[in-house]
Amino acid sequence: MEDSPEATLERRRVSAARQGDEAAFGELMQANYEAVFRTVLAIVRNEHDARDLCQEIWVKAWQQIGKFRGESKFTTWLHPIAVRRAVDHLRKRKRWFDRFLPFSRPDDEADAPPAFEPADDQPTAPEQLESTEKRARFEYLLDSLPPKQRAVLALREIQGLTYDEIAQSLGCRRGTVMSRLYHARRLLAQKLRETPCD
Repeated sequence: MEDSPEATLERRRVSAARQGDEAAFGELMQANYEAVFRTVLAIVRNEHDARDLCQEIWVKAWQQIGKFRGESKFTTWLHPIAVRRAVDHLRKRKRWFDRFLPFSRPDDEADAPPAFEPADDQPTAPEQLESTEKRARFEYLLDSLPPKQRAVLALREIQGLTYDEIAQSLGCRRGTVMSRLYHARRLLAQKLRETPCD
């Protein structure tokens, strides 16, 4: 079975980038930047952090491109780099927030784009307010999940990845993914029950 023109072009770009061709790597980055950004944003839930992390991810990808043998799609190789960096960021941020929690609370994400858009036609003002409050509450509870569970939930529910794709991205077994996803959903449901809307 012959490769598609896109796959052939990607293979050429990867081959050139592995030889140190910055222009070819730039084309790879341009072709894949938004997909990587969406994945990172789904995990860290802050646009500014996601943009910063994407810069770090692409620098790391450039540094490691020589190790990529081209036996899989470029995105298959790149995805785990992006996911691990996003999860690491969550862990570090959680430790930092825990230290300063008595003095401040993380409200810098108020202007981040919503992950879930309501599907309604011209809602009334009260409906809009209720929808906004529900979304804000859900996002707050999602942010409160442990980083590993939050990452799995975001990759499954927001990015729509399969269990195997998530396992490859996180460098763990499929069973571990299923377990984390189960616990993430259970914990989120529990938090939703414990914090009803007024």
